[in-house]
Amino acid sequence: MAERTVKLMQGNEACVEGAIAAGMRFYAGYPITPSTEIAELSAAKLPTIGGKFIQMEDEIASISAIIGASLTGHKSMTATSGPGFSLKQEGIGYAVISEVPCVIVNVQRGGPSTGLPTSPAQGDIMQARWGTHGDHSIIALYPSTVREIYDTTIRAFNLAEKYRTPVILLMDEVIAHMREKIEMPNDDEIEVYNRKKPQANSKYLPYGVKGGDIVPEMASFGEGYRFHVTGLVHSETGFPTNNHEIAEKLITRLVNKIEYNVDDIVEYEEYKMEDADTVIITYGATARSAKSAIDALREEGIKVGMFRPITIWPIAQKQIEDIAKKVDKISVIEMNMGQYFLEVDRIAGKYTEVNKYGRVNGELIAPEEIVSFIKEG
Repeated sequence: MAERTVKLMQGNEACVEGAIAAGMRFYAGYPITPSTEIAELSAAKLPTIGGKFIQMEDEIASISAIIGASLTGHKSMTATSGPGFSLKQEGIGYAVISEVPCVIVNVQRGGPSTGLPTSPAQGDIMQARWGTHGDHSIIALYPSTVREIYDTTIRAFNLAEKYRTPVILLMDEVIAHMREKIEMPNDDEIEVYNRKKPQANSKYLPYGVKGGDIVPEMASFGEGYRFHVTGLVHSETGFPTNNHEIAEKLITRLVNKIEYNVDDIVEYEEYKMEDADTVIITYGATARSAKSAIDALREEGIKVGMFRPITIWPIAQKQIEDIAKKVDKISVIEMNMGQYFLEVDRIAGKYTEVNKYGRVNGELIAPEEIVSFIKEG
């Protein structure tokens, strides 16, 4: 195996490098703190490899552009922060119902509205799940180290292509702007998934499914197939319909193609869970503080472990239920007022005590705060 390259890399830079490794060749976006470096680096790198970068007039135009680019066969991405993520929601819904793979990065900052532009937050957890209207499912991932940002960005593209869906990559200002020394994988170590295409000259139904596979094949515009794309409920042909049975079948399939594949989609880390009496559930930058807190608590003989969801949505329900049946207490720690806590409590509350510790002032939760909270709890 070839020797790996070691680099000092910023989180936002790792996101761009991972996207390019996954095959991203189109980026459209509007600069917004604290995601701006993603746009800047994409602008610098994409033209050198035959890709395209375009700065759009706003966030709505940005997501519309990446949907269009994806329909032509280009893996595409946009990046933003909370206010821009709010503006992208209609486009995310369009990508969901029209089954267009793309990646939307949200580097979270304090809110609501313009909020705290340069401060970290984790306040968009529920918006990632339910930001767009109507019944739907979504895939949202959340790394916590610079190397993991690189790997998770690749995985976001792979999941988008595999399930023909938009994938949301959540970060926060801390992990986006910090720098770490990372060992870069060689090209032959990177798994890249490309969308399934129809067989040449076959009769193509853009939303038709075959056998037990509920993810349709996807032709690209310009490859000789003529098909219709709409945000309306549509039949297998892609043309709109008001037929109630077709509507039920379509929306159910859109949900099931994700919910039936949670074992493939859900990824998580467990830290010192083997004998834990108390478990911290946390994610992103907050998980870094939690690890230090757990180490300090263990030195005092307090048996604490951590369950860190990397896949935020769909939630790791089976794993959280299993944990809840074994431990005395679960503490959900996050830089918001308890958004993920609501879901964890729904799943685990009937088996064990679930409490929360939140922060919304734009400061990272420090390890010593977590130590005090666990001791007092």
